[in-house]
Amino acid sequence: MGSQNSKPLHRKQARVVMMGLDFSGKSTILYKLKINQTVETFPTVGFNVESLEMAKNVSVTIWDVGGQDKLRSNWKEYLEDTDVLIFVIDSSDVSRIPDAACELLAVVKNENMSGVPFLILANKQDVPGALSVKEVAEVLMLEDYEDNAWEIISCSAYTGEGLAEASHALTRLIKRA
Repeated sequence: MGSQNSKPLHRKQARVVMMGLDFSGKSTILYKLKINQTVETFPTVGFNVESLEMAKNVSVTIWDVGGQDKLRSNWKEYLEDTDVLIFVIDSSDVSRIPDAACELLAVVKNENMSGVPFLILANKQDVPGALSVKEVAEVLMLEDYEDNAWEIISCSAYTGEGLAEASHALTRLIKRA
């Protein structure tokens, strides 16, 4: 008979949903995390799904959901059994950040998202005129999200800057979930 210590460690496969408006950089971030390369992406119609190893005993399946206006009404279909939400913001598209704030609110207020932690990626920080993380947090009114743990990280999907920090933040949020 084997001892209790001989049982293999069971790894948690976290379900992560990544959303944001179209052209915010979701797919570019996904593939930069997956293969550490910048790949040419096209507007996502539907979703992309990839599995990644984030840390020891932490693996994730990331659902990158298309962000075009006509697809957003279907976002609720992806939220069941979500462990962590990643919401990507195009920090350089100042005119659309209020729209992103409304969409974030709708997603987080969904009944399936009660208590689900979320990570905001303030993407495109390498673009001149991009809002700072503090400014993005203010426009998104993140201080009002008291029922969900959240973090915000500045990044550039194009250069990869901030994505290591984003991975660490995602791992922390998964461990909270």
